[in-house]
Amino acid sequence: MLPRYDEFYAPLLHVLKDGNTYTMKEVKKRIAENLHLPEDALLERLASGRQSVYDNRIGWAKTYLQKAGVVVSPKRAQIMITDRGKALLSSGETITNALLEEKYPEFAEFCGKKSSDKVIDVTDTVLAEETPQEVLDRVYGTINEQLADDLLIEIMGQSVKFFEILVVDLMKAMNYGDGFVTKLSRDDGIDGIIHEDKLGFNLIYIQAKRWNPDTTIGKPEIQKFAGAMMGPPKVEKGLFITIAKFSQGAKDYANAQHIILVDGRKLTELMIEHELGVSTQKSYRIKRIDSDYFTDNCFSRELIFSRLPFY
Repeated sequence: MLPRYDEFYAPLLHVLKDGNTYTMKEVKKRIAENLHLPEDALLERLASGRQSVYDNRIGWAKTYLQKAGVVVSPKRAQIMITDRGKALLSSGETITNALLEEKYPEFAEFCGKKSSDKVIDVTDTVLAEETPQEVLDRVYGTINEQLADDLLIEIMGQSVKFFEILVVDLMKAMNYGDGFVTKLSRDDGIDGIIHEDKLGFNLIYIQAKRWNPDTTIGKPEIQKFAGAMMGPPKVEKGLFITIAKFSQGAKDYANAQHIILVDGRKLTELMIEHELGVSTQKSYRIKRIDSDYFTDNCFSRELIFSRLPFY
């Protein structure tokens, strides 16, 4: 398990204690080596999947230490310790957010507190354990989990025929080809047929079962579906969607038969991802520095302006 971002304060300063300038890549490598962090922990990703948890926490540790004035960044992606940082490290005190707030007014101001305010040690709270990005990801996940539960309730309140239509609509929303619900929901066990692509190549048979979420679907049901896929016409791909659960035997058999199983949780995840049955209430756009603007374009712009007659 990785240390919290604030638990990287001291290890980061120890790497910089010789006063040299390091790249963040070098710092991350040395911290990982000094703390003997396992490879699987270093590869763990944020919920968004866009960054490793390790890189994110080291990045926020750097940001917080910069706000406290104990490190500086002389150039992009570089870092070095300040005299204040050397003094803090040599003091032997445990470096926490509370200590930084107490010692450095600018850090307290950054945290939204005045230096005269009573310092509250929040290092044991959830917010202190997580970086802002991790907090956002966690809250976003919690909101989607609640939305998924609400979707299941709504689906359970609809008719069986509506559920079959919902499944075909979902496939269309996922950019599959045209599809339709069969006229008789129990004809040969096939509830829907959809083309694999918009040109109409290959068919995918769909079985849709709006069974109770507490029900477990076993191997026999999947075997019946596989039998129906034999045709005519014979198809090689099938999709079994339900809001119930699947036994391990059902999963193992489906894997061997080119049948995809989608349970209630996966169904609601796909509905949310492809915006079926849900609407966007509010959007947040998280922005970061565009490094290319300050590097690649800088020289070319200076060159252009230097050639202008009024420059």
